[in-house]
Amino acid sequence: MTIFEAVMLICFGASWPVSIWRTYKVKNPVGKSTGFLLLIIIGYIAGIINKFMGTVDWVLGLYILNLVMVASDLILVIYYRKMRAAGKLV
Repeated sequence: MTIFEAVMLICFGASWPVSIWRTYKVKNPVGKSTGFLLLIIIGYIAGIINKFMGTVDWVLGLYILNLVMVASDLILVIYYRKMRAAGKLV
């Protein structure tokens, strides 16, 4: 079963670098939902906890990598929203 879990995480994880780069480059998080990103983070944390409660294997690294990427995107979204609200970005 680990291979299917890994494929799922790889497929989901493939989109995050593009999302992070877009947020960074455009500096405009319009259309990004902090609630949605938080739900994804909670899901990855649940997956990590599940790994520690069961069999810890190499897929744990994929959960952590995805969690870091989604958290990075969330941080950029929050940062750029605050900068726009303060009038520091046009």
